[in-house]
Amino acid sequence: MVYISSWQEYQEAAEALYEKSPNTTRYCVKWRQSADGAGKLVLKITDDTTCLKFKTHSSVFLNRFDALNLSLMQKMQNRRPTQASTAPPTPQAPADVARQSPAPGAAPTPSGPSGGGVKKKKPKKKK
Repeated sequence: MVYISSWQEYQEAAEALYEKSPNTTRYCVKWRQSADGAGKLVLKITDDTTCLKFKTHSSVFLNRFDALNLSLMQKMQNRRPTQASTAPPTPQAPADVARQSPAPGAAPTPSGPSGGGVKKKKPKKKK
């Protein structure tokens, strides 16, 4: 159990280890708080024969850690990233909304606040 010092090496080795033996691979994340206020993030992935570990005190690795978690979770769920989730939704033009007809038998929507909103009370007039 030797700590890998390079993040790129750790990420590639961790993904390769999971792809080699997905049924026996375990992934562990630990956060150790120290007395001086700084913490240590420790990542460990093992398949009972190979153990890969990475530790850091830097918060710079948090985005990389999130990306690795997302990648491993998608592989564990047998999913591929969808393009629709990464692209922001395109807003509809008001003309397109007006052209859409409501479903047959649908009740007309009131023009007031939607979602059960409550109107604000008007302030009292001073005399």
